[in-house]
Amino acid sequence: MTVKQSFLKALYHLFLLINKFLPNNTSVSLINDKHLKPLSTIYDIQICNNKGESIYLSDYKGKKILLVNTASNCGFTAQYEELQTLYKKYDGKLVIIGFPSNDFRHQEPNGDSEIEKFCKINFGVSFPIMKKSGVVKGEKQNEMYKWLSDSSKNGWCNQQPTWNFCKYLVDENGILTHFFKQTISPLDKKVIEAIVE
Repeated sequence: MTVKQSFLKALYHLFLLINKFLPNNTSVSLINDKHLKPLSTIYDIQICNNKGESIYLSDYKGKKILLVNTASNCGFTAQYEELQTLYKKYDGKLVIIGFPSNDFRHQEPNGDSEIEKFCKINFGVSFPIMKKSGVVKGEKQNEMYKWLSDSSKNGWCNQQPTWNFCKYLVDENGILTHFFKQTISPLDKKVIEAIVE
Protein backbone atom coordinates (compact mmCIF):
# COMPACT_ATOMS: atom_id res chain seq x y z
CA MET A 1 0.00 0.00 0.00
CA THR A 2 1.40 3.39 -0.98
CA VAL A 3 1.58 6.36 1.39
CA LYS A 4 -1.33 7.93 -0.50
CA GLN A 5 -3.42 4.76 -0.15
CA SER A 6 -2.63 4.54 3.59
CA PHE A 7 -3.69 8.18 3.99
CA LEU A 8 -6.94 7.55 2.10
CA LYS A 9 -7.67 4.52 4.30
CA ALA A 10 -7.21 6.62 7.46
CA LEU A 11 -9.37 9.35 5.94
CA TYR A 12 -12.16 6.84 5.27
CA HIS A 13 -12.15 5.71 8.91
CA LEU A 14 -12.39 9.37 9.95
CA PHE A 15 -15.34 9.76 7.55
CA LEU A 16 -17.07 6.77 9.25
CA LEU A 17 -16.47 8.27 12.68
CA ILE A 18 -17.96 11.61 11.63
CA ASN A 19 -20.98 9.83 10.09
CA LYS A 20 -21.50 7.97 13.36
CA PHE A 21 -22.11 11.27 15.14
CA LEU A 22 -23.81 12.99 12.19
CA PRO A 23 -25.80 10.13 10.67
CA ASN A 24 -26.99 10.35 7.09
CA ASN A 25 -30.76 9.91 7.01
CA THR A 26 -30.73 8.94 3.34
CA SER A 27 -28.84 5.66 3.76
CA VAL A 28 -30.64 3.99 0.87
CA SER A 29 -30.05 5.95 -2.28
CA LEU A 30 -32.68 4.10 -4.35
CA ILE A 31 -35.00 1.21 -3.55
CA ASN A 32 -37.28 -0.89 -5.71
CA ASP A 33 -40.21 -0.48 -3.31
CA LYS A 34 -42.75 -1.46 -6.00
CA HIS A 35 -40.92 -4.79 -6.50
CA LEU A 36 -40.67 -4.21 -10.24
CA LYS A 37 -39.28 -7.20 -12.11
CA PRO A 38 -36.56 -6.96 -14.75
CA LEU A 39 -37.52 -6.93 -18.42
CA SER A 40 -34.43 -8.96 -19.27
CA THR A 41 -32.87 -11.43 -16.87
CA ILE A 42 -29.56 -10.78 -15.15
CA TYR A 43 -28.87 -14.50 -15.40
CA ASP A 44 -28.23 -14.25 -19.14
CA ILE A 45 -25.29 -11.91 -18.55
CA GLN A 46 -21.79 -13.33 -18.87
CA ILE A 47 -18.94 -11.41 -17.26
CA CYS A 48 -15.18 -11.87 -17.34
CA ASN A 49 -13.02 -12.20 -14.23
CA ASN A 50 -9.56 -10.67 -13.84
CA LYS A 51 -7.96 -13.86 -15.17
CA GLY A 52 -9.99 -13.70 -18.39
CA GLU A 53 -12.36 -16.52 -17.40
CA SER A 54 -16.09 -16.32 -18.11
CA ILE A 55 -18.44 -16.07 -15.14
CA TYR A 56 -22.11 -16.88 -15.62
CA LEU A 57 -24.45 -15.02 -13.30
CA SER A 58 -26.87 -17.95 -13.58
CA ASP A 59 -24.44 -19.77 -11.24
CA TYR A 60 -25.61 -17.43 -8.48
CA LYS A 61 -29.36 -18.11 -8.73
CA GLY A 62 -30.83 -18.43 -5.26
CA LYS A 63 -28.27 -16.04 -3.69
CA LYS A 64 -28.23 -12.31 -3.26
CA ILE A 65 -25.60 -10.53 -5.35
CA LEU A 66 -23.92 -7.27 -4.37
CA LEU A 67 -22.20 -5.63 -7.35
CA VAL A 68 -19.66 -2.91 -6.57
CA ASN A 69 -17.53 -0.72 -8.83
CA THR A 70 -14.10 -0.42 -7.21
CA ALA A 71 -10.78 1.45 -7.42
CA SER A 72 -7.43 1.20 -5.61
CA ASN A 73 -6.68 4.92 -5.16
CA CYS A 74 -10.01 6.24 -3.87
CA GLY A 75 -11.08 7.68 -0.52
CA PHE A 76 -13.53 4.76 -0.30
CA THR A 77 -10.98 2.00 -1.09
CA ALA A 78 -11.08 0.87 2.56
CA GLN A 79 -14.57 -0.44 1.78
CA TYR A 80 -12.79 -3.49 0.33
CA GLU A 81 -12.20 -4.57 3.94
CA GLU A 82 -15.86 -4.06 4.85
CA LEU A 83 -17.00 -5.90 1.73
CA GLN A 84 -14.79 -8.84 2.68
CA THR A 85 -16.29 -8.85 6.20
CA LEU A 86 -19.78 -8.89 4.67
CA TYR A 87 -18.81 -11.65 2.24
CA LYS A 88 -17.51 -13.90 5.03
CA LYS A 89 -20.45 -13.16 7.35
CA TYR A 90 -23.09 -14.10 4.76
CA ASP A 91 -21.13 -16.86 3.03
CA GLY A 92 -23.53 -19.10 1.12
CA LYS A 93 -26.29 -16.46 1.04
CA LEU A 94 -24.50 -13.52 -0.56
CA VAL A 95 -22.09 -13.16 -3.46
CA ILE A 96 -20.09 -9.96 -3.78
CA ILE A 97 -18.58 -9.10 -7.15
CA GLY A 98 -16.07 -6.28 -7.59
CA PHE A 99 -15.77 -4.39 -10.88
CA PRO A 100 -12.53 -2.37 -10.97
CA SER A 101 -12.91 0.76 -13.06
CA ASN A 102 -10.82 3.77 -13.97
CA ASP A 103 -13.88 5.90 -14.77
CA PHE A 104 -13.57 8.36 -11.87
CA ARG A 105 -10.50 10.61 -11.93
CA HIS A 106 -8.24 7.75 -13.01
CA GLN A 107 -8.28 6.18 -9.53
CA GLU A 108 -7.64 2.66 -10.87
CA PRO A 109 -4.49 2.93 -13.00
CA ASN A 110 -3.35 -0.66 -12.34
CA GLY A 111 -3.77 -3.72 -14.50
CA ASP A 112 -5.85 -6.76 -13.52
CA SER A 113 -3.07 -8.79 -11.85
CA GLU A 114 -1.86 -5.77 -9.84
CA ILE A 115 -5.43 -5.05 -8.72
CA GLU A 116 -5.84 -8.66 -7.54
CA LYS A 117 -2.57 -8.53 -5.55
CA PHE A 118 -3.50 -5.18 -4.03
CA CYS A 119 -6.91 -6.49 -2.89
CA LYS A 120 -5.54 -9.71 -1.39
CA ILE A 121 -2.46 -8.27 0.31
CA ASN A 122 -4.09 -5.17 1.78
CA PHE A 123 -7.66 -6.28 2.44
CA GLY A 124 -7.72 -10.09 2.28
CA VAL A 125 -10.28 -9.99 -0.53
CA SER A 126 -11.54 -13.45 -1.53
CA PHE A 127 -14.74 -12.46 -3.35
CA PRO A 128 -14.66 -12.42 -7.16
CA ILE A 129 -12.96 -9.47 -8.86
CA MET A 130 -13.77 -8.91 -12.51
CA LYS A 131 -11.66 -7.63 -15.37
CA LYS A 132 -11.13 -3.86 -15.26
CA SER A 133 -13.81 -2.18 -17.37
CA GLY A 134 -16.07 0.83 -17.78
CA VAL A 135 -19.10 1.23 -15.50
CA VAL A 136 -20.51 4.62 -16.55
CA LYS A 137 -22.88 4.98 -19.48
CA GLY A 138 -21.22 5.13 -22.87
CA GLU A 139 -19.45 2.97 -25.45
CA LYS A 140 -17.08 1.37 -22.92
CA GLN A 141 -19.69 0.46 -20.30
CA ASN A 142 -19.62 -3.28 -19.58
CA GLU A 143 -22.71 -5.46 -20.04
CA MET A 144 -23.35 -5.83 -16.31
CA TYR A 145 -23.53 -2.09 -15.76
CA LYS A 146 -25.63 -1.61 -18.89
CA TRP A 147 -28.20 -3.84 -17.17
CA LEU A 148 -27.83 -2.20 -13.75
CA SER A 149 -28.29 1.36 -15.05
CA ASP A 150 -31.04 0.87 -17.64
CA SER A 151 -34.68 0.56 -16.55
CA SER A 152 -35.58 -1.02 -19.90
CA LYS A 153 -33.44 -3.97 -18.78
CA ASN A 154 -33.64 -4.09 -14.95
CA GLY A 155 -37.24 -2.84 -14.70
CA TRP A 156 -36.83 0.43 -12.77
CA CYS A 157 -33.32 1.84 -12.21
CA ASN A 158 -31.48 4.26 -14.52
CA GLN A 159 -28.85 5.18 -11.94
CA GLN A 160 -25.26 4.73 -13.06
CA PRO A 161 -22.47 4.80 -10.43
CA THR A 162 -21.87 8.31 -9.10
CA TRP A 163 -18.35 7.44 -7.88
CA ASN A 164 -16.25 4.41 -6.93
CA PHE A 165 -17.83 1.92 -4.51
CA CYS A 166 -21.48 2.33 -5.43
CA LYS A 167 -23.40 -0.83 -4.58
CA TYR A 168 -26.27 -2.56 -6.38
CA LEU A 169 -28.13 -5.39 -4.65
CA VAL A 170 -29.90 -8.11 -6.62
CA ASP A 171 -32.12 -10.59 -4.76
CA GLU A 172 -32.28 -14.39 -4.97
CA ASN A 173 -34.69 -14.18 -7.92
CA GLY A 174 -32.61 -11.82 -10.04
CA ILE A 175 -34.54 -8.66 -9.12
CA LEU A 176 -32.55 -5.44 -8.60
CA THR A 177 -33.73 -4.23 -5.20
CA HIS A 178 -31.36 -1.46 -4.06
CA PHE A 179 -28.76 1.08 -5.13
CA PHE A 180 -26.47 2.40 -2.38
CA LYS A 181 -24.22 5.41 -2.88
CA GLN A 182 -20.48 5.22 -2.30
CA THR A 183 -20.88 7.11 0.99
CA ILE A 184 -22.84 4.20 2.46
CA SER A 185 -20.65 1.66 4.24
CA PRO A 186 -21.18 -1.96 3.18
CA LEU A 187 -21.72 -2.63 6.91
CA ASP A 188 -24.39 0.08 7.26
CA LYS A 189 -27.56 -1.13 8.97
CA LYS A 190 -29.65 -0.46 5.84
CA VAL A 191 -27.35 -2.60 3.69
CA ILE A 192 -27.47 -5.45 6.23
CA GLU A 193 -31.28 -5.22 6.46
CA ALA A 194 -31.55 -5.40 2.66
CA ILE A 195 -29.34 -8.50 2.60
CA VAL A 196 -31.16 -10.41 5.35
CA GLU A 197 -34.76 -9.52 4.38
